[in-house]
Amino acid sequence: MLIRRVAEDDWAVVRDVRLRALREDPTVFGSSLAREEMFKESHWRMRVRTVSTWVALDSTGTPRGIVSMLLEPGSPADDRHVVALWVAPEVRRQGIGWRLLDTVRLAAVDEDARTVSLWMVDDNHAAGDLYVRAGFARTGERHELQRDPERIEERYVLTLR
Repeated sequence: MLIRRVAEDDWAVVRDVRLRALREDPTVFGSSLAREEMFKESHWRMRVRTVSTWVALDSTGTPRGIVSMLLEPGSPADDRHVVALWVAPEVRRQGIGWRLLDTVRLAAVDEDARTVSLWMVDDNHAAGDLYVRAGFARTGERHELQRDPERIEERYVLTLR
């Protein structure tokens, strides 16, 4: 599995894997399939241009996973935030999620970040297990999921230095 950082011209790959993620696992993301299906090419290009994104490609070049990292508005300047981590069901438990998280960690170190953080919905147990094994700690900081106030998400943080 090749982990590759995408460029703006890869917008269609990002769109396709993101929409698949929202179709396959609609309850684990803060956004919805209906919302993101409405995005135009210009939005996808802007997303890839402004948010560091990597895809996991199998030997045929088919995307099997994705992760993005950004400086979240309102967060400390030395924190990088993980969003949209997803691995295709047919290749889960093969270390791809771990490799995507490690790619983010290394990129955050290169940007001299002190921490990497993420938000996770309470019932996403498989992802929670991955994050804890990767060194992320629960913070106890919780809030309602914006698109579904009946669901709660919690912030996890990995300290780099």
